Amino acid sequence: MMSSRQSAPSSPNIVDDRLQRLFDLLVAGIGLVALSPLFLLISICVKLDSPGPAFYRATRVGRSGKLFRLFKFRTMVVNADRSGPGITVAGDARVTRVGRWLRRTKIDELPQLINVLRGEMSLVGPRPEDPRYVALYTTEQRQILAYRPGITSAASLAFRHEETLLNGPDWDVIYREKIMPTKLAIDLAYMAQRSLYTDLQLILRTIVSMGK
Repeated sequence: MMSSRQSAPSSPNIVDDRLQRLFDLLVAGIGLVALSPLFLLISICVKLDSPGPAFYRATRVGRSGKLFRLFKFRTMVVNADRSGPGITVAGDARVTRVGRWLRRTKIDELPQLINVLRGEMSLVGPRPEDPRYVALYTTEQRQILAYRPGITSAASLAFRHEETLLNGPDWDVIYREKIMPTKLAIDLAYMAQRSLYTDLQLILRTIVSMGK
């Protein structure tokens, strides 16, 4: 767990939070049941495409700075995190054939419905970040840790083709100094005025954008 000084100082309104949690549980529960045949099919495809497990569990920073393991369909070769950067860059050779399709359509994110049921994530919220990058947050940016991270967010929609921006030897500088601050600003602005209605709109926009 990250230290208390790294956590945001405030939390969302408890009534809104409880309503949001109820909505998350309902949608995630129905979604996991309805998508179970698709999960099985994708799991088989992932394992046939390259050796290793069907799922990948990445360490991410959640609400109040707590670390958790995020579920995704595996889109890279086994031990990819030990043979390259912590984020995916343009033309990353570690991505498998099936993985390219899963990442393009964002279907690789669907197992995070499990994280939603576990209370570690929400359907909508700032995308959970790698601890190495959270350590670089400014005091203002740490306000994002007051919110439960989400499967989709305003920033993830704006940067849905983020990998194409991370090319060349300076990819890490580009992410740290340009992309990450912009994404945090977008999500902080959204979360400050979010409602169940705006979340529903964002979810629909995410579904429509899949594969574009």
